[in-house]
Amino acid sequence: MNVLAPSSGIAAAPAHTFADPEARLDALVDLSQRLLAAARARGATQAEVSCSEEAGLNVNVRMGEVETVESTRDRGIAMTVYFGQRKGSASTADLREESLEATVEQACALARYTEDDSAAGLADAALMATDLRDFDTWHPWNIDPDRAIELALACESAGRDFDKRIENSDGASVGTGASLGVYANSHGFVGRERSTQHSLGVALIGGRGDSMQRDGWYTSAMAADELESAASVGRKAAERTVARLAPRQIATGEYPVLYAAESARSLIGHLLGGISGGALYRRASFLVDSAGTQLFPSWFRIDEQPFLHRGYRSTSYDAEGVATRESALIDAGVLQHYVLSSYSARKLGLQTTGNAGGVHNLQVAANAGDYASLLKQMGRGLVVTELMGQGVNAVTGDYSRGAAGFWVENGELQYPVDGITIAGNLRAMFSAIEAVGTDVDERSHVRTGSILIGRMTVAGESAEE
Repeated sequence: MNVLAPSSGIAAAPAHTFADPEARLDALVDLSQRLLAAARARGATQAEVSCSEEAGLNVNVRMGEVETVESTRDRGIAMTVYFGQRKGSASTADLREESLEATVEQACALARYTEDDSAAGLADAALMATDLRDFDTWHPWNIDPDRAIELALACESAGRDFDKRIENSDGASVGTGASLGVYANSHGFVGRERSTQHSLGVALIGGRGDSMQRDGWYTSAMAADELESAASVGRKAAERTVARLAPRQIATGEYPVLYAAESARSLIGHLLGGISGGALYRRASFLVDSAGTQLFPSWFRIDEQPFLHRGYRSTSYDAEGVATRESALIDAGVLQHYVLSSYSARKLGLQTTGNAGGVHNLQVAANAGDYASLLKQMGRGLVVTELMGQGVNAVTGDYSRGAAGFWVENGELQYPVDGITIAGNLRAMFSAIEAVGTDVDERSHVRTGSILIGRMTVAGESAEE
């Protein structure tokens, strides 16, 4: 039998779920081994394979009517081979024998005709993960389309009924998804993972004409019983929408700025972009040569926690099979290490940090109380709840983004503001952080509370206006 013959274990399963996920993972493992064997038979010195399957259900409603009901099922096979230090990659979603053969052949052909790259190759064999754990990330939601529609309609209705000023909606949605993945390479490493994720959200529109404002809310979890209720999500979306009605502008000046937790994640995202290996070896980052230097106040800390129970990015191994590890990314305000894959590490003369594919659950340590206490600490300034535009220069760190939020006086929210721009430089902004709150937004693998920056330039109304 041909080494690439499709496995009988990869068969059709019920819509938006997997009837037997372990059997399907077994089949993906078997497929990965046959593909690796095929690469070796063609002369590849090293090879790696990623196999994935996903299934899901997504329902969207708007203004009390069903707009879409979509059942999805996707799969993908990605293969990379090395002939010495020449690399070739190819992918397919077709499991027919001829397609799999063509994928291996294409990857090998590309590798034979590319230039040598001294940084190319699998991660070192000694770094492969051996302690493969379960993080309780598999919780399928046995919900049918009718029930999903019912939940979405209830969520939207709760929001629309909350206040008569909410006259329109951008719709509500319910989603559920399940994913299976196998990574294997010619070092003999085989890793298999499975996870689920579910969500419920709504976006509402309040006011009329030029006075309309839009806001929303969503809940997300790996287990459906951890989702907020449909009524709660609808009410929260309505409260946020109504709070934004009749916004004002503020005078241009320099003020303290409090990034609400859902916006504060973006600041950590800019940090990650700046310390990622790809940007660093290209010298395209404002944080080149910053490892071991003070970027934040001395109390500031960020920990990477890849082993969290039900963590969104919990894993024993990265996208190259390298063992993940708990570590401090920032300690006492000092950048402890970059975020590197084996390739970017070799380009920089360093060692991989087990972050091929990204970081695995970041926790920003709090040094202050809840949201209300942060408002009191700020006293007078701007709360940012929404950011617009992409005005961040990754090379210089210059920062300028459109924003909306609320003006604060005497530690209390006074009125909504929009049509403003906040500006600074990321290095200066990091060092000017005064507080991180305990109001953590748990809907992401970057877990942080609200972040207070002591002073930023805010462009609003000019003095002539």
